[in-house]
Amino acid sequence: MATCMAVVLLGLTLVSQVNAQSAAPELGERLITVYDEGTERGFLTRAVTLRDAFREADIPIDPSDLVEPGLDDRLEGNNYEVNVYRARPITIIDNKTSIKIMSPYRTPAQIAQQAGVTLHDEDIADVAVNTDIVTQGAGLQLKITRATEFTLMLYGKKTTAYTQGKTVAAMFKEKDIKLGVDDTLSSTLDAPIQSGMTIEIWRNGAQTITEEREIPFDTQKILDMDHSIGYREIKTVGKPGTRLVTHEVIMENGKEISRKEIQNIIGKEPVKQIELVGNKPSNPLSKSKGAQHFVDSQGISHRETYYDLPMNVVIGACGGTYSIREDGAKVDQNGYILIAANYSRYPRCSIVETSMGLGKVYDTGGFAKVHPNGFDLATDWTNHDGR
Repeated sequence: MATCMAVVLLGLTLVSQVNAQSAAPELGERLITVYDEGTERGFLTRAVTLRDAFREADIPIDPSDLVEPGLDDRLEGNNYEVNVYRARPITIIDNKTSIKIMSPYRTPAQIAQQAGVTLHDEDIADVAVNTDIVTQGAGLQLKITRATEFTLMLYGKKTTAYTQGKTVAAMFKEKDIKLGVDDTLSSTLDAPIQSGMTIEIWRNGAQTITEEREIPFDTQKILDMDHSIGYREIKTVGKPGTRLVTHEVIMENGKEISRKEIQNIIGKEPVKQIELVGNKPSNPLSKSKGAQHFVDSQGISHRETYYDLPMNVVIGACGGTYSIREDGAKVDQNGYILIAANYSRYPRCSIVETSMGLGKVYDTGGFAKVHPNGFDLATDWTNHDGR
């Protein structure tokens, strides 16, 4: 019986693959593949926006649903993979406050942000299925367990802090605060944490200085083959964090003669910025062309050529691995084409524009003397060995 079921499932899979392959776009058409709550559907359209395409395909979209790419983004490519996140009723329980919203988001942070509810790093937010259908109705529940707010005076530096710890000792452990031999604490370690309380730590016999330093946020760039080079969309806005650094300073005759770091804690974690970056090729270099000139967005002309060598050694220049893209270009783990260029103009690991999309400089060559703005693009066009 199990063998028969496996054969049936294999047959259905093959039929699905055949249908998907037969839906090849003709001139002026584009293939739209929609992933909608666990289902997959593909169709051809000549519409220039997803809103029009969905209307033609009779796919209903509620104003509260989330569609990526956007419903009104102009469709320029031939193939699109579209994610539809259906809005669901969610009840937000925040202490004694209850908020009901329709949300397509799946993470607590996104749901809270949509509802205008501020979450601190120390707050606990969990999403679960509503258990009280009578009062809350069907759907999900976002329950927020708030951290206790208090004032922390750390070697003269006053800051508003939050903790899930029930005692001062538990708060110290949570925030990785360690008391030195000469430190004095304004309360006992077993004192319960209460909202609005002030906890002070100071050092006897020496002056202390606490500085608040900014922690820069990282930026993750996602290469988008459906938008031309130069397109940029911020999906998540980055926010810097803060670090509290405390030094013990010894002064003599009004001058600082020594300084020693005694505490270094993170006050607020940075938020990574997520950016969508256009990477659609424009009149790309090909094996048949061999060489061509490409003018980038700054008006600089680059003579482009290609080469086909194993990149196992040079890939270590910027770290990571590389693979072969569908069009034969060798790309690193982030999707950038491996490029050879003039290091004096384009330093190793710098990002450059090419006709085949964005590239990263991993290598150089003798051509750079004759063509200082030239790029040699790594491909698999001659050996076809995947290296």
